[in-house]
Amino acid sequence: MTQYSVLLLVLILASLGLSAFAIFISISRYRRNHPRISAVAGPGDDFATEAARKVLREFEKNGQSVDAALVTWSPETLRKILADELPDAQVIIVSNREPYIHNETRNGDVELVVPASGLVSALEPITRACGGTWIAYGGGTADRTVVDRNDRVQVPPGNPSYTLRRVWLSDDEYQGYYLGFANEGLWPLCHIAFTRPIFRESDWEAYEAVNRKFAETVVAEARNERPIVLVQDYHFALLPRMIRERLPEAIVITFWHIPWPNSEVFSICPWRERILDGLLGSSIVGFHTQFHANNFTESVDRFMESRIERADAAISYGGQVTLVHSYPISIEWPVELLKTLPSVEECRARVRKRFRIPTGAKLCVGVERLDYTKGILDRFHALEELFIRHPETIGNVVFLQIAAPSRGTLPAYKQLHEECLRYADELNQRYGNKSYQPVVMVAEHHSQAAVYELYRAADICLVTSLHDGMNLVAKEFVASRDDEQGVLLLSTFAGASRELLEALIVNPYDAAMMSEAMLQAMTMGPDEQHERMRRMRDIVRDNNVYRWAGSMLLDAARLRKRGDLDRVTALYDRPAGPTGDNVVSMFERKQAVGFR
Repeated sequence: MTQYSVLLLVLILASLGLSAFAIFISISRYRRNHPRISAVAGPGDDFATEAARKVLREFEKNGQSVDAALVTWSPETLRKILADELPDAQVIIVSNREPYIHNETRNGDVELVVPASGLVSALEPITRACGGTWIAYGGGTADRTVVDRNDRVQVPPGNPSYTLRRVWLSDDEYQGYYLGFANEGLWPLCHIAFTRPIFRESDWEAYEAVNRKFAETVVAEARNERPIVLVQDYHFALLPRMIRERLPEAIVITFWHIPWPNSEVFSICPWRERILDGLLGSSIVGFHTQFHANNFTESVDRFMESRIERADAAISYGGQVTLVHSYPISIEWPVELLKTLPSVEECRARVRKRFRIPTGAKLCVGVERLDYTKGILDRFHALEELFIRHPETIGNVVFLQIAAPSRGTLPAYKQLHEECLRYADELNQRYGNKSYQPVVMVAEHHSQAAVYELYRAADICLVTSLHDGMNLVAKEFVASRDDEQGVLLLSTFAGASRELLEALIVNPYDAAMMSEAMLQAMTMGPDEQHERMRRMRDIVRDNNVYRWAGSMLLDAARLRKRGDLDRVTALYDRPAGPTGDNVVSMFERKQAVGFR
């Protein structure tokens, strides 16, 4: 070895020695400055520190994104989350609409109806998987006759897996809470459809009373003081706070299924602070898109004395922290209903025969409630624009609009129904003949099986909402097409457009643009249809409803573990921050339990 090599080795060893000495000095100094954490004061402190370390390890382990690769989201995944992360947790779902309706027929029999509802389509598979309790308004004419003495009925029929608990409302309560405040007030307030919201004091009082009635039902159905309550939609803005007052240890997850307006629009509501206070009783408030979550946070920031933790997507209010996250809702995958339906070819033949669709004509389908936010009239405008710009398409395309009657006693909905029928008649008279009607308007309720048959028969599906939280019709159409054919026209103002990028994205206010998109869909070849549909089906498969629910349940598990961690670390005296709240950063939590 040369003299130079020996000198270099000596320098390296000396450097390592100095580094080790510096580390030793740092550790000694830290222990002198933090005697309570590093010293062993007694068995109680040892137990508390070890318990805190255990909880923190779980907290950090579960802090990984639910977007982790290679996770197959299914009912089994949800059951595993509940068993591993939330053992012994009771899941309670609260919604206005019930998943099963019992009606009395003319001959006195009881008929079971499954409503064609996006909310029901999303939540019913979740409740089946979790085996929980679903609390909803019982509006069927035979609903009372099939429940037990506790107003419960086991569902689904034939294979019961959860409990449906019905809540009874008087006509006045239903009129004020549902038709009044919820649908003449909050619904137009939250949708950009240029319909003026109507707020009445009597409707607000009914809304408050019904929310309290549902809160009492939740408390009655809870088996312990720590249930997980999933509150659904704008009908129950006050419910989270009411539950929190009675069950302070409950995890309350509120999901707002419709858009949330910007703070300037929201300020129109006379009871804006009460609504925000009610929602901030939630542990988590969820929206379809981050944009709507941001609008909610800005509304809270403007009208409530609160602290916004934007980096953590959290709001500290009244000594409680509420997470505000986006959870894009979806549908079950695979769709169980498809197993019972005929092939695409047979569905196509049956639908075309039933509605007398001419041979060779492209079939465009729209399926939704009859609602002014869905853009039905705008589709009719686009169809007429197509005929004007491209006269050769007359006779070669039929638009079948399924519009389930909805809220028909409200003036805005009556007017919309009349306008749709009038415009459809005008188009048929102007462009149709004895053997060809360009518009088939069907204002009737359809079963979920009938709707999926229409999806499978369609060449084109139009989802052109003027404003929508998500709109699951788009995802249902994609899921129904196992032949990987068909074209989806999708409004840029529907939340689904953030995910289904291979759809033809349109602005429903631009009739010329929509007409050109319709022409593109009519002339699109099977190879391009296959490629677009395949990619959209991959998205719906991976981001299914089990992932939506699993994401919220995992966040609920983290909140519960955070609460356990707070109780453990409370053994260490920690002065309150300048705001006196209980928000503790992850760095401080690690320091408190001796982590570096």
